[in-house]
Amino acid sequence: MNTYTAQDYKKGQPRWCPGCGDHFFLASLHKAMAELGIPPHQIAVISGIGCSSRLPYYVNTYAMQTIHGRAAAIASGAKIANPDLCVWQVSGDGDALAIGGNHFIHAMRRNIDINVILLNNRIYGLTKGQYSPTSPRGFVSKSSPYGTVEDPFRPAELCFGARGRFFARTVATDAPETIAVLKAAYQHKGAAVCEIMQNCVIFNDHTHDAIYNKEGRKKNAIYVRHGEKLVFGENNEYGIVQDGFNLKVVEIGKNGYTIDDVLVHDAHCEDNTLQLKLAMMQVEEGFPVALGVIRDVKAPTYDTAIYAQIEEVKQKKKYHNFEELLETNDTWEVK
Repeated sequence: MNTYTAQDYKKGQPRWCPGCGDHFFLASLHKAMAELGIPPHQIAVISGIGCSSRLPYYVNTYAMQTIHGRAAAIASGAKIANPDLCVWQVSGDGDALAIGGNHFIHAMRRNIDINVILLNNRIYGLTKGQYSPTSPRGFVSKSSPYGTVEDPFRPAELCFGARGRFFARTVATDAPETIAVLKAAYQHKGAAVCEIMQNCVIFNDHTHDAIYNKEGRKKNAIYVRHGEKLVFGENNEYGIVQDGFNLKVVEIGKNGYTIDDVLVHDAHCEDNTLQLKLAMMQVEEGFPVALGVIRDVKAPTYDTAIYAQIEEVKQKKKYHNFEELLETNDTWEVK
């Protein structure tokens, strides 16, 4: 493995508002790339339009800012055309799930080997504060002055519904976990979605306040680890248990509940029922927010299958180049 530092992947001077979650995420991405040891010339970072979509300007790799909502389409094409390329798609919640929603679900369904970074601040920041597909019902914004009358997309639910095999979530200010999640996404072969929860300090500050700092995460988040008990709290005093078809938070050692009752996280389970329940937990409903790799299931990838199909067809053909193709048809000489 090559040895690199975060500096090897840095480029330009980021132009985001002071305190924007994009700054935190960019630093984690640089560090993750360095720890993975992928040469910069073997990486492509592709984005759409939005504040977060300026990120390709700040990485010393191949990079491309495309048009609004089309990042997944361009990233898919780049990966299929060059399967050895490590492709990172960077999109905001509006770019990925509104105008880009169709491309998002089909990238999941096809299981193309790209790493989709969904920077979710629940607002359109670049266009100055309109509600987005992830804004909660009743959210007041410039485009919904009396509150939205729509229910939001929940990225995990959309990903799972489109047959997504990898979903992870982290908070932009939590660098160690963000780096770990990005590395896990790279190791997964197939479409990997990483939801990065962040605040827009100008138009939607404090939207993730419950888990945006260490103290909040100790109380209101649970770090899920494959093969480990689902415990959380400042002293791991709480656990997640199954209650019929639902999940339930219990205090370990009280009301008859012991550590043996607490569920063990299985990120590799083909059936996504419990994984989705974990991903959908909300502080407002009395649950901790699940952080870490929630789903990681192996499946055939689109790009690998395409090249395997090409090779299979080539073996069955009588011709293997253009000259041989010409000779398979009727020929005649003109004298």
